[in-house]
Amino acid sequence: MFVTSGEEARVGERPGLRSRVLLQAGDEAAADLAVTWVEVAPGAAQAPHAHAPQQVYVVVSGSGRMLVGDEERDVGAGDLVFVPPAERHGITNTGAGTLIYVSAATPAFSVTDLYERGDDPPRARPR
Repeated sequence: MFVTSGEEARVGERPGLRSRVLLQAGDEAAADLAVTWVEVAPGAAQAPHAHAPQQVYVVVSGSGRMLVGDEERDVGAGDLVFVPPAERHGITNTGAGTLIYVSAATPAFSVTDLYERGDDPPRARPR
C-alpha cells in the first residue's frame, strides 16, 4: 500500500498557488497517475497551459473560474472538470476564501520537476 501524508508531501509553489505532490511518476511502480492537492489564494490563478496527460480537477472547497480550451465556466465545491489531453486549461480563484482542488493526471509525470524547472508539465505537440 502506498500512502502519502498531505502534511509531509513535497510542495511546489508559484505566486498565490501551493501544490502538495501526493503522487507522481516514480513514486509507486504500479501507479500511472500524478496527483496534487492545490490551494489557490483569493484572486490568484493558475496560468493557462497545456500538456500531454489527460487530467481532472475536483474542487474540494471555494469557487473559481475554469478554462478548458475556449470554454470558461464557474466551478465550486464538489465539481469535477475533465481536461482532455493537450487541451489548454487553467483556473482562477474568484471567491473570498482559498480555492482547494485535487488534480489527477494520467499518464504520470514528475510534478517536482515541473516546479524545479519553473515551467509546465511535458507538453504535447501543438494542435
